[in-house]
Amino acid sequence: MLNNYNRKKKHDTVFLNVKPAANGIGVRKYSNGILDRIDSGFGINYDNEKRASRHSVGTIDSMNQQFVPNIFFRNLAPVKWFLSVIGVLPMTRPGPGSAKFTIGSLAFVYSILTFTLLTLYVVYVANNRIRIVTSLSGPFEEAVIAYLFLVNILPIFLIPLLWWETRKICVLLNDWDDFEILYYQISGHSVPLHLRRTAVTVTVALPLLSVISVIITHVTMADFQLSQVIPYCILDNLTAMLGAWWYLICEALSRTANILAERFQKALRHIGPAAMVADYRALWLRLSKLTRDTGTATCYTFTFLNVYLFFIITLSIYGLMSQLSEGFGIKDIGLAITAVWNVCLLFFICDQAHYASFNVRTNFQKKLLMVELNWMNSDAQTEINMFLRATEMNPSNINCGGFFNVNRNLFKGLLTTMVTYLVVLLQFQISIPTEIHNTNVNMTLDDDDYDDDLLTNAIVTTTTTIASIKGRKDPGGGHGIATVAISRSLFMVRKL
Repeated sequence: MLNNYNRKKKHDTVFLNVKPAANGIGVRKYSNGILDRIDSGFGINYDNEKRASRHSVGTIDSMNQQFVPNIFFRNLAPVKWFLSVIGVLPMTRPGPGSAKFTIGSLAFVYSILTFTLLTLYVVYVANNRIRIVTSLSGPFEEAVIAYLFLVNILPIFLIPLLWWETRKICVLLNDWDDFEILYYQISGHSVPLHLRRTAVTVTVALPLLSVISVIITHVTMADFQLSQVIPYCILDNLTAMLGAWWYLICEALSRTANILAERFQKALRHIGPAAMVADYRALWLRLSKLTRDTGTATCYTFTFLNVYLFFIITLSIYGLMSQLSEGFGIKDIGLAITAVWNVCLLFFICDQAHYASFNVRTNFQKKLLMVELNWMNSDAQTEINMFLRATEMNPSNINCGGFFNVNRNLFKGLLTTMVTYLVVLLQFQISIPTEIHNTNVNMTLDDDDYDDDLLTNAIVTTTTTIASIKGRKDPGGGHGIATVAISRSLFMVRKL
């Protein structure tokens, strides 16, 4: 009992969302924003720094032209507009910090119409696929490949899930706008993300590759008709662009964390007041909250997406491995492309989330541990220790609504489970169907041979009996004995 009493208690998790107190100037008096103009090449004129207290993003933009709003949203805009075109993300954003979801908006009405048309098309395609599945009479692996086309339709359920979570996505975008204001107040310049070119490249390349993969599958698969290509292209583009959305948000978190750590180290080399350390701690806590909210805002969507990717990868790899026993054919090309495409998508989702969590927490802790405290005053040292305590107690993991953490361990766990299911399916294919088929064939042949032998013996016995009776001298003519013999023979034939 004494050991349990003296055991060190684990720190409770603390979720903080603090802000530096707003003052009467745009850039703090202890900010090293002027040093940025010399060291980092930010050619900014700081003659007109003074303005009123912070009220909104629009106020800062109108009164201080050095502040650049909408940086995060503009870097993410290409993917957002693509998702809005296919009716997935019905949000409106008339200005910075004002993203919202309204049921009566034109964006939501457009999403409903688009989803209705797509649903009708998908129902038509699913009906044809179900007819194909019910008419199958071949091996088990052919049935699995046929079911694979039905599983490819499941991403249509992602659209209503995204409607449900659009409000949380709007809150996340507005929090990013607030973070950009605080970053400008403390550091003296806007967040240099520079992800716009990457977003444009991803928005152009991924839909093109997705359409090409669906067309190749159409050419290589016998039952994949041309009229069914369009809904599969839309649904594949949906999953690909959701992966791009996740990738860009995680990359923005990683770059912002690295920039914030470098800015903090540079600031401490020049001057280290306790108030500045407190403001950087508050800024990091808001970045940590953005990291958690990234998974919370789309928890149901990406939980469903990860389960779908696991299912589709398992079926496609099994179909590919079951067909390789007969040699790699043309129809295996589509299965290979589907498997590789979805494995890469699942890997990037898990890897980028892991990288973002590492940079926001672990990498920032390393920067703090490397700070020299000898030349600082006691207040600054206390703030540094509090900063380290905050990074220890405040979680920065990307978690899908408490279901699981999105990191490399998730990818490893899904692959391990996938291998287990593949082994079970391959054993089922190799052993059970072959034994049942051979047993049925052998039993049929043996029963037929046995019945033929008995029938032949009965006929021969009857014929011999009748012939022997005819040769006897019987006062009754032998009719009674012959009748009994024939009846016995016929009785034996009936039993057969």
